[in-house]
Amino acid sequence: MTPLVDPFGRAISYLRLSVTDRCDFRCTYCMAEHMQFLPKRDLLTLEELERLSSAFIGLGARRLRITGGEPLVRKGIMTLFRSLSRHLATGALDELTVTTNGSQLARYAAELAECGVRRVNVSLDTLDAKKFAEITRWGHLPQVLDGIAAAKAAGLSVKINAVALKGFNEDELFTLIEWCAAEGHDLTFIEVMPMGEFGEAVRLDQYWPLSDLRARLATRYTINALSERTGGPASYVRLAETGQKIGFITPLTHNFCESCNRVRVTCTGEMFMCLGQEDMADLRAPLRADTDDTLLVAAIRAAIARKPKGHDFDYSRAHVGGAISRTMSHTGG
Repeated sequence: MTPLVDPFGRAISYLRLSVTDRCDFRCTYCMAEHMQFLPKRDLLTLEELERLSSAFIGLGARRLRITGGEPLVRKGIMTLFRSLSRHLATGALDELTVTTNGSQLARYAAELAECGVRRVNVSLDTLDAKKFAEITRWGHLPQVLDGIAAAKAAGLSVKINAVALKGFNEDELFTLIEWCAAEGHDLTFIEVMPMGEFGEAVRLDQYWPLSDLRARLATRYTINALSERTGGPASYVRLAETGQKIGFITPLTHNFCESCNRVRVTCTGEMFMCLGQEDMADLRAPLRADTDDTLLVAAIRAAIARKPKGHDFDYSRAHVGGAISRTMSHTGG
């Protein structure tokens, strides 16, 4: 098939697929404490998620990331990983990965490795147990650390994703760096994005620009910029003193849209061509209209033809620009 190329000449080779909007944490920057989750009947079945993924792979997607919510709380989720692993075996897919809060990794790490997963991204914003309970509301740090240890024991590469939060984990910058270096984990910092109905004051209070974070790093480490790209939105540096790779995802201070190669599909089959725009395409209807993928492929191509040049996220001194009302748990991490 002709590969997917958007109106700006960007080949779409990366699918981020949410398998559930549910999560066993309630992180303050992600969702409300008392969330109203989708009725289970609205979710795509595991078989539909596999079929949709396979359609994208047939259209040139080389990387597939399973997200949520927390993907590993979806009942029967390993059935999906086992089904998708065949694309790794044939060479049609280069990478099958998962983004997780780590709570279920102790249970599933070995099986994920058996399915061909080689890397997991674990969201971890603090190494302080009290602060961890505060930011996640329902989470327990020892459970996550045990999960990370299980992933490492299973041979999985672990990348830590930390949201930079002003006044919350600023004082742990070097602690996170040193812990990841000692454990052999790469580390990526992410600017908090204006998504969800949290109010401008909350987002402005949380926002810690990574330009400032990087300047603080430079007071202790020699920072060498790396030209490599992993197909995602991060830019990377290497710290000379530790040898570790540090990533920066900067949707606010540095727009990364010019190289965007990805789309997101929610657990209900909504395809978002851009994380920072409201436009979406319904893939559930064509997916269920026929067992043939003709309508589904046509819907995917039509949606890619609408992919925008970029998003409009912006924080000024007194205003949040380009804010999106849907939560990250709705779109998929």
